[in-house]
Amino acid sequence: TANYDGAIANYLGKNLDTESEFPRTINMQFVKQQNMRYGENPHQSAAFYTEKVVSEPSISSTRQLQGKELSFNNIADTDAFIIDKLKSANYYILGKANLSEWANFRSEDSVSGWSSLGGQTKHYLDDIYNPCGSSSGSAVAVAMGIVEIAIGTETNGSISCPSSINGIVGMKPTTGLVSRSGIIPISSSQDTAGPMGKSVNIVAKTLEVISGVDENDQATLNIPVNFEFDFANATKNKRLDGVRFGLLNSEYSNSEILDLHNQIRSIVSSLGGIVVDIEDNRIYPGDAEYYILLYEFREGLEEYLKNSISAMKKLEDIIDYNIKNKELTMPYFKQDIFYKSLDSNSYLWYQWSKYKIKNSYQKTIKLMEKYDLDAFIGLTRGTPWKINYEGGDWPAMSDTIMIDSGGYAAHNGMPHITIPYFKINDFPIGISVIGRRWDDKEIIKYAAAIEKTNLN
Repeated sequence: TANYDGAIANYLGKNLDTESEFPRTINMQFVKQQNMRYGENPHQSAAFYTEKVVSEPSISSTRQLQGKELSFNNIADTDAFIIDKLKSANYYILGKANLSEWANFRSEDSVSGWSSLGGQTKHYLDDIYNPCGSSSGSAVAVAMGIVEIAIGTETNGSISCPSSINGIVGMKPTTGLVSRSGIIPISSSQDTAGPMGKSVNIVAKTLEVISGVDENDQATLNIPVNFEFDFANATKNKRLDGVRFGLLNSEYSNSEILDLHNQIRSIVSSLGGIVVDIEDNRIYPGDAEYYILLYEFREGLEEYLKNSISAMKKLEDIIDYNIKNKELTMPYFKQDIFYKSLDSNSYLWYQWSKYKIKNSYQKTIKLMEKYDLDAFIGLTRGTPWKINYEGGDWPAMSDTIMIDSGGYAAHNGMPHITIPYFKINDFPIGISVIGRRWDDKEIIKYAAAIEKTNLN
């Protein structure tokens, strides 16, 4: 099955005349080696199909690339569900883009955009800046014009952050709208695939293709019977008449953030909508979310490994491999999250954590009902931080404007779209629109109207 934290799909099927732009995003030497070894049959090649779509280290369409420890002797014999859907819709598999090592879930000191297989993905505007992650290569490939559309995956922020940081559209759909079968998992509760592209229209078209019921992913069975999948049609929308948005992070006092919040109010008002200042008293359930990820990661990964041909069958096997090959796999950060996952084995605490997340969604819906909101709106992320191998992302972020609108959407399974709109210090800043579960079409409709004001 195809594991992929970022399949890049060249929807228009354009040919590439040069490889000069690939080092940021795609390991072309690896691509060529695998084509030579396995041929160019789309069910056998490791990272390059005869059709042109790129996938990142978590799509098994040909080979697992989730760090070097899984990248060899683990050849998938079938494509992932969504890869099959893309190919059936005449998308072309181009290759595999670079994914942050283990989707940034190996160490709390991880460096986004770096993997032991592909090296460091860099921000498309400046090589010293981080592109965010974990779907780093997918975002940069779109931003640089190598492809029109990509598939990323998100547990919390892995589509929205690199999309905003690199100035592209990114869509994290409702959890369960898009199949995860074939994806190396972190969390069955939060994982989802989603499109990352140059425009709301192409993102909507691609989501239309990859969404739907998959009998091998129980979460997709929750798709409402009357659910409307015609996302592309929603992008024709030009107005927000009567639509009420709750402004996220309205308490921020940074002058640049205040200015952008005022601009959001003006944009929405010009389209007939209303931005409401909300009193957001929710307390983020960070400990509960983290425990769920730690618990589900071990369980899901070992289930995945059990069904693969990899010699590694347990998380301990991967930990041991990393220790034996630490110069190769751990030159910058260790594997503390892996150890925490091993220790996170209390089913009772897991269920308590799930209960707290359920309460988080209920409080979010009550907040929307209190202010009669159709959706939330806000700034997706702040500016990029410099690549930092001495301590990882978090220390480097302290030198930037830190803001994040997507956390609740991630652990509550809510749809979240980000569209490029503003700039700070010449770096892109996205606008986020977040809706209730299964309101994917509605938030695409809202995002399309907002996008048009930036294109005119």
